Amino acid sequence: MPLTSRASAGDDLSVIDEAADSLAVEPALAPAPRKPSTIGLWPEAARNIAVHGFDPVFAWFRRGLVYRSTLRGPVPDRVIYHPQDPRTRRLDDADQMFRGRFHLAGSTLDVKEGSVFDQKLPDANFAAALHSFEWLKHLEAAGSESARDLAQKLTADWLVRYARYSEPAWSPEIISARFYNLFSHGRFFLHGSDVMWRSKLFVSLRNQARVLARRMRQAPDGIVRFESAAGLVLAGLCLSDARNTDQGIGQLDIEIARQILPDGGHIDRSPESLLRAFFALTMVQQAMEATHRQVPDSFRAARDRMAPMIRFFRLGDGGLACFNGGNQCDPRVVSALLAADDAKGMPFGHARYSAYQRLAAGRSFVLMDTGIAPPGAFASHAHAGCLSFEMSSGPHRVIVNCGASHDEQWEAALRATAAHSTLTLADTSSGMVLPEGLVRDLLGPRLYAGPNNVETQRDETPHGVMVEAWHDGYAGRFGMAHERRIALSPKGIVMTGSDRLVPVERKHRKAARETARFAIRFHIHPDVKLSLAQGVGTVLLKLPNGEGWRFRASGDLVIEESIYCGGGAPRRAEQIVIYGSVGQETVECDWALELAGSS
Repeated sequence: MPLTSRASAGDDLSVIDEAADSLAVEPALAPAPRKPSTIGLWPEAARNIAVHGFDPVFAWFRRGLVYRSTLRGPVPDRVIYHPQDPRTRRLDDADQMFRGRFHLAGSTLDVKEGSVFDQKLPDANFAAALHSFEWLKHLEAAGSESARDLAQKLTADWLVRYARYSEPAWSPEIISARFYNLFSHGRFFLHGSDVMWRSKLFVSLRNQARVLARRMRQAPDGIVRFESAAGLVLAGLCLSDARNTDQGIGQLDIEIARQILPDGGHIDRSPESLLRAFFALTMVQQAMEATHRQVPDSFRAARDRMAPMIRFFRLGDGGLACFNGGNQCDPRVVSALLAADDAKGMPFGHARYSAYQRLAAGRSFVLMDTGIAPPGAFASHAHAGCLSFEMSSGPHRVIVNCGASHDEQWEAALRATAAHSTLTLADTSSGMVLPEGLVRDLLGPRLYAGPNNVETQRDETPHGVMVEAWHDGYAGRFGMAHERRIALSPKGIVMTGSDRLVPVERKHRKAARETARFAIRFHIHPDVKLSLAQGVGTVLLKLPNGEGWRFRASGDLVIEESIYCGGGAPRRAEQIVIYGSVGQETVECDWALELAGSS
């Protein structure tokens, strides 16, 4: 259902409920298709009960005196290396903190009196960012005496309340994130601080590092476990603890083998996760070189694979394409990280292991998702966007996916197929997110029951590049396969495509409907303006630089409202939608996007 009202650029987007509804994927036809069974996930859920069933008891034990006594050892007296952090720092955020307003993880908290650590926090993501010291980089950017005083005060407030083990402040992923921020941005307020205060801080840092060494394997599987291992290496190097350094290197080597694919992508198939892993590995490598530690060959080889893959995912504005829980990220941060790549490997056309296709010609770039959901826990943030694509012209994004959000209310809608530039059948996602219940509580909100098979074919000729792909995500429920073809002309001024729904083998046909509605969505970046042209099936797109494109299609074509979260905060946008119906026969819809005046 499209949104029923518009907001100006200055609005606070208070229509979040309506916007989420516009991306919802509740079946529109009755009876609804039967949801896939979760029985096959119960053995893994049972194992998780066995592994984590006593976590509350262990947490209670870690808060006690006996456990604290096991953390004793030499206390460092300084940070011997301060890594370079290219991540975005905002002076506006620092200025707001002076006034008691903290903006973290997409939420805002106003502190009228007392410490921010004593307030009721907006949500778990805000709490994680607060305990991770995400605010420190903004204060360092301000660099004033007031910023130094506030950084010392916030750190002192934290020590009073959390110098000893506490959850979630001492969870492995938050400890490692706190290390990244403290080691990178702490010099400006640690230098010249009170000796007694510094001593308390470094005792806590020693204890945190020892807890991280024991618990990093208990961090949620995926990129946060990768970052936890890297955080321990960094703690060992920056605090001159060889034991932590060696243990962290060993675990990071394991995570590289588990999580970094042969083509350089990340196993969860998120471009943003890949960038985070590259950032963590780059910071570790630079710290090792600065402290005269030999960098393992596996670390160098992984970075050499990852850098070209990051370039693979870049669109014309320098940011990353938005797939599988990843957002576009700051192009300046991407460029700064890639500047540290010695190999300067260039992107290729087909990422076989990550399962993406890249079409590039002239000033146009197209990225297409041609993969299934990642395995197991790595699918906790995956999206049901098989065969979706994004396209940019010059420095401007044109066709996009809706992006991702940390907000629970947004997350389910943004993971649905309808939030991607691809085909949706019967208002149903091609893959499902685990519903609320015990299995989800034990395994997390992972994507399951999506396509089992995706086949692709790529042809490069003097006439351009063409990719054909199909998936069976709708076969079991509707007896249909989705086929998509996208072709980009040699100069990048014409992109043509077609979407087909094709009946599959007889054994699946029992689940098929007599008639089902489908929608082919093309979400448009909010900076691009749309207008219906005279005639049937034509939409004009105007880019910020005045460049015009013409979208043409067969079928029932309309413009509806959409939302774009790829840049962080939700923004109102529009989408081009082609509606149609399919019965028991093949249905095909052709479409084209061409630069105005190119014909």
